[in-house]
Amino acid sequence: MLLRYKIPKTILWVINLLIIFLLIFTLFRVTTFFAFKPHGISLDDLVPSFLMGIRYDLRWIAIILLPIVLVSMKPELSPFYSGRNKKWWTWYLAIVTFIVFFFFAADFGNFSYNRTRLDAGAMNFVEDPGISLKMLFQTYPMVWMILGLFVSVLIFRWMYHQSHWRVINKTDGLGIPYNRKFFIISAFLLAFLIYGKLVWPPLSRNDSFIFRDSFKSYLAINPLQNFFATLKFRKPDANEQKARAAFPLMAEWMQLPDKNSFDYRREMAPRSNSLESRPNIVLVQCESFSMFKSTMSGNPLNTTPYFDSICKKGIFFERCFTPHFSTARGLFAILTGIPDAQLFKFSTRNPLALTQHTIVDNFEDYDKHYFLGGSPEFNNFEGLLKNINGLQMHSEKNIKSPKINVWGIGDKDLFLEANETFKKEVKPFFAYIQTSGNHRPYTIPQTDSDFHQVVVADEVLIRYGFESLEEYNAFRYSDYCFRKFLETAEKENYFQNTIFVFVGDHGVAGNAEAVYPAAWTDQRLTDEHVPLLFYAPALLIPQKRSEVASQIDVLPTIAGLLHQSYVNTTLGRDLLDPYKKNNYAFITNTSGGIGMVTDDFYFSRNINFPDEQLTLLRYGTSPYNKLQQDSIKKKLSAFTSAFFETAKYMLMNNKKD
Repeated sequence: MLLRYKIPKTILWVINLLIIFLLIFTLFRVTTFFAFKPHGISLDDLVPSFLMGIRYDLRWIAIILLPIVLVSMKPELSPFYSGRNKKWWTWYLAIVTFIVFFFFAADFGNFSYNRTRLDAGAMNFVEDPGISLKMLFQTYPMVWMILGLFVSVLIFRWMYHQSHWRVINKTDGLGIPYNRKFFIISAFLLAFLIYGKLVWPPLSRNDSFIFRDSFKSYLAINPLQNFFATLKFRKPDANEQKARAAFPLMAEWMQLPDKNSFDYRREMAPRSNSLESRPNIVLVQCESFSMFKSTMSGNPLNTTPYFDSICKKGIFFERCFTPHFSTARGLFAILTGIPDAQLFKFSTRNPLALTQHTIVDNFEDYDKHYFLGGSPEFNNFEGLLKNINGLQMHSEKNIKSPKINVWGIGDKDLFLEANETFKKEVKPFFAYIQTSGNHRPYTIPQTDSDFHQVVVADEVLIRYGFESLEEYNAFRYSDYCFRKFLETAEKENYFQNTIFVFVGDHGVAGNAEAVYPAAWTDQRLTDEHVPLLFYAPALLIPQKRSEVASQIDVLPTIAGLLHQSYVNTTLGRDLLDPYKKNNYAFITNTSGGIGMVTDDFYFSRNINFPDEQLTLLRYGTSPYNKLQQDSIKKKLSAFTSAFFETAKYMLMNNKKD
């Protein structure tokens, strides 16, 4: 049909290519739908998302094809001018296809982990290419995946080549002249597709959020659009004016004496029940220690029987939440007491956010140690840790135990190495141990022959929240390592005067409906729900605490146990302070959600679109009527916004003395 209009061969080829690329983009979107669609949502519900998705896809397809049209305005550079030109243009398309396929492959992995499109947060791992690549190659069949990617690209290059010949065959002998106006019109049409709208402003990432549903929105937008649109959000977003406006609410939360001073600093005197024995502190950041997968939650798979037993002998907080989902963000929150509210860049990678005040510096005359089985250069942990005065670093560089995978030394060996250091100490000490074993590739050392792996049917694993047998046994192995550590420590003199603190760095997504109300799974609270235990049989009276706590509360609580003054500039509080008010935990995620967990509710708000929800977190009906819930929702909305703006401000302004 188009031939009668004497359309040049190049433009006909571009039309064919547009159809091919549109099929590629649509295929990936359909695959995303079937792989990750939430329960209770059908394909019909998502027709608007697919239609909007076509607009985003056409934008990026137009970006790919526009160079062919523009360059071909000079006839000698057209893909139909010579065989050499055809070769170069088909290779250009092959390279572009490789990039597109790469983005979609990375997006698929990201969606399975975070339930969001690939975004600029991926740059956090690109900045550590060595470790990131090793992790991928040790975890996934990368050789076969890369080979498959190359084969797919070659197949599509052949298709581009064939479509080129098809245009030649259909136009052969028709004497179609070169006509510049068709190229100009095509360039304008492609430019319009790139613009994406008939009105101002142009199509943007925010347009996808009209659906007011994260899955519908992320299904609409493609990973190319989402990645490049979120790059600008990697810059700090501190707003002093908003932080000042939020200060009265935060001053009440932090129980500041002066609500008008705009000063977060509090001079904290020892509590009346603090410990005068100057106890040692061993703070363990537990990799992927998700509460709902543990024995403490009631999960019948009984992954952590030993840890469950010591929880009964310590002060155990069963509803602790991390502010975000990531190891680097967990480290930052614990050490600074500030949620890492920079959405698409780890604050450990932000030079402006590294010189943080930390309560650890108030532990007077304490030797200070940090233990990590791998490299502290990963995600620039080292940059944050260097702020701690006199900190001694113990990592794969100076620990003798052998590496077992990309994450370095195994957790058991790391614990035992730490024990060797502790038993030689003559002064009180503070130690931070960061585990890494409960993480892909889930390596369990063969030398630990007394640890027996268990086989569980796949359907049972899925029912109780585990994605694979490897993950399940790695979780069990973490419990084994905790037991080996404490059983060894019990034999040493330092044990009786040591407080061991265990807290997860983050949770893990999964089906928690076997142990918690559906809201925990639906709202993905499993991502941030972790155990928190203060264990010191000779020093602390056992308690099981059900109020909500946060990672940012860990160091203020530790400091409150010590019989000494300290300076608190954090957003955290002493959980054992009998005068603290309210029980809240602030959480956020890269999908744009911010929220507040209370003892009864989870309030959530999306910063991308005006959507606020108040979700009951307990079984049964709410003890609050609608009027009361509306009042709670309004209060939590204001407080969540205040917390978010304050956290962003403090990231840049909680400077070390």
